[in-house]
Amino acid sequence: MTTIGKRLGDAPAPETLDAAERMSVDELRALQLTRLQWTLRHAYDNVPHYRRSFDAAGVRPEDCRSLADIAHFPMTTKADLRDNYPYGMFAVPQAEVRRIHASSGTTGRPTVVGYTAQDIDDWAGLIARSIRAAGGRPGQRVHNAYGYGLFTGGLGAHYGIERLGATAIPISGGMTPRQVQLIMDFEPDVIMVTPSYLLTIIDEFERQGIDPRSSTLKVGIFGAEPWTEQMRLEIEDRMDIHAVDIYGLSEVMGPGVSQECVETKDGLHVWEDHFLPEVVDPLDGTPLPDGDEGELLFTSLTKQALPIIRYRTRDLTRLLPGTARPAMRRMQKITGRSDDMIILRGVNVFPTQIEEIVLRTPGLSPHFQLHLTTQGRLDALGVRVEARPDASPTDRVTAAAALVTAVKDTVGVTVTCEVLDPDTLERSVGKLKRLYDERTR
Repeated sequence: MTTIGKRLGDAPAPETLDAAERMSVDELRALQLTRLQWTLRHAYDNVPHYRRSFDAAGVRPEDCRSLADIAHFPMTTKADLRDNYPYGMFAVPQAEVRRIHASSGTTGRPTVVGYTAQDIDDWAGLIARSIRAAGGRPGQRVHNAYGYGLFTGGLGAHYGIERLGATAIPISGGMTPRQVQLIMDFEPDVIMVTPSYLLTIIDEFERQGIDPRSSTLKVGIFGAEPWTEQMRLEIEDRMDIHAVDIYGLSEVMGPGVSQECVETKDGLHVWEDHFLPEVVDPLDGTPLPDGDEGELLFTSLTKQALPIIRYRTRDLTRLLPGTARPAMRRMQKITGRSDDMIILRGVNVFPTQIEEIVLRTPGLSPHFQLHLTTQGRLDALGVRVEARPDASPTDRVTAAAALVTAVKDTVGVTVTCEVLDPDTLERSVGKLKRLYDERTR
């Protein structure tokens, strides 16, 4: 791969780490236990839902004498937050709440989260830590294309950028030609955006006849949706930037729960001074040891307005030892969500599995959709994917056949593939929708 001066292979060296990042494992575990015991008491005393659920499970805050004891406490689900809509899960008086965020509510009532002034301060600090771990530095400019508003991404990133001492460019999502113009005019060093929308921005660069690799961007911090190593390679090759992952979800805090470090790019270090992660069997909730794949749970350790106990994220991953931040465990890149899993004729299929195959198939672009339909009495899966601009009609036929074969060989299911003209599929400026369920019920 040729470069144009940014030297993709040279990751920024880490600057001085903050005190929590320098802790030993024993120091960190002791801090976690103290904060976990406070959180359990805070939730039990101030949130009726937690008092009821703890009592029903036969546990009380004082029963937590070690970190392992968290397994005895009940889990929290998205349904619990919806059932207590809007403010029933808050643990502080309304007068102490300084901000409210919420999910889109596209599948039901939105989940509502609140923040005290201290919560916002902690959040800004964790985002600043995350940007620094990703390679951002004070004094740099950050193009923030996450959506502003009730979604946590835009404002969460914004406060962290400013806390770091960097300059925030609050462009938000949409107006893709203007995104390109401002990247070229304002010369940012870092971009924060969903990975799928960054690909749309790259396409717009090329549509305008501008080499995406000629921009001043050095680092991209991508979150809000699962993305694969193949997509990382696509982004890094086409834009000559370091592509790193950030993770979070509104119910736990927002972005900045964990962050991939640019010097290793080997998974996301969980900021364990503020969050306690677990991995459990997604079917029966049995705790799994580090290294085993399952559903990720989080317990907040410092949140005041909305403490969250063993929240079921539905994200599938595994916990691994720390590397760039040795005391902090890593999450493996999210492989999918338990509620995004397609069971096709007895085989579990995740959209990210198809994405990997699409991205390594010559002639196919990263823009694709999955359509789940009914054929007779059986479910069927179709892949609609755009061709790359330089793909000939013969290339398209070859690519479609190659994708069908690769999916059958690696995933174990039969799919159909329709290769479309470039710019046919709708582009996302926020969280990407990959799967369209069109089955007859």
